[in-house]
Amino acid sequence: MEYTRLGSTGLKVSRLALGCMSYGDATTAGAHRWALDEEAAQPFFRQAVEAGITFWDTANTYQHGTSEELVGRAIKRYSRREDIVLATKVFGKMHDGPGGRGLSRKAILEQVDASLTRLGTDYIDLYQIHRFDPETPVEETMEALHDIVKAGKVRYLGASSMYAWQFAKLQHAASLSGWRRFSAMQNQYNLLRRQEERELLPMCADMGVGVVPYSPQGKGRLTRPWGEQSRRSTVDDVVKSFDSPLDEPVVNAVQQVAATRGVTMAQVALAWVLRNPVISAPIIGATKAHHLTEAVAAIDVHLTDDEIHALEKPYTPHGPSWF
Repeated sequence: MEYTRLGSTGLKVSRLALGCMSYGDATTAGAHRWALDEEAAQPFFRQAVEAGITFWDTANTYQHGTSEELVGRAIKRYSRREDIVLATKVFGKMHDGPGGRGLSRKAILEQVDASLTRLGTDYIDLYQIHRFDPETPVEETMEALHDIVKAGKVRYLGASSMYAWQFAKLQHAASLSGWRRFSAMQNQYNLLRRQEERELLPMCADMGVGVVPYSPQGKGRLTRPWGEQSRRSTVDDVVKSFDSPLDEPVVNAVQQVAATRGVTMAQVALAWVLRNPVISAPIIGATKAHHLTEAVAAIDVHLTDDEIHALEKPYTPHGPSWF
């Protein structure tokens, strides 16, 4: 495993992050139907530790908090808290009360404590706002985030899934008042969804913000030939949106490069994301034994200029997509 700094911070993270959205109690309200329960998820935490993947990402809303609970127990079972860079998120609805969702001061202070309890730890390494909250002044959000850092509950701050102007507005508010700024951005980025190349990724590079992209393999669409389906793609409406005819030429290009190279499509898709210098650690959602093995092997797949051109040429721009 390779390790890198998260943006311009001094924090070292593994070059891949274990995405834990796939784990937790699938029977909870709003849960993903394809989520793995605790017993089924255990091999992936063990495999991650054995592979040196020490950067783990979850969120309070994943399976209504049960993902955080599962992750916290897995850290104790397979590793040590000090050896894991633990990331979680805040924004989505956890209950109907005024502190149950959003990025108000009340919500942030309430939800960070709830996450700490579920995770079984007294600090979170990277605390990320899951979305931009148009109902809360950015100053209120950034001061509350600054306060939980100064209280020792959080080490670094991150954001996720928003327009570049929204991210700039939040960062500017923090700078004006001397509050802690965001060190990371978690956005969607893959060969099928490249809209962030226009503004957000250059902004992150300029600000020294590390990028931790989710869905680097296009919700699995880039890992199998066009027309093949997975269990998740048959029940997840978001994944079904990746069956657009506009994307078929890109999938075919990945298949061709993979066949010529003698590697898997998943490795080619991930290698393309890893080559971007602003990317710190793509998030890998593993639900099958070969997912992490292939992801680790992708680190050593170095694409040629001709291969990169072949992969990028068929791309058709899409609008914003944050799911």
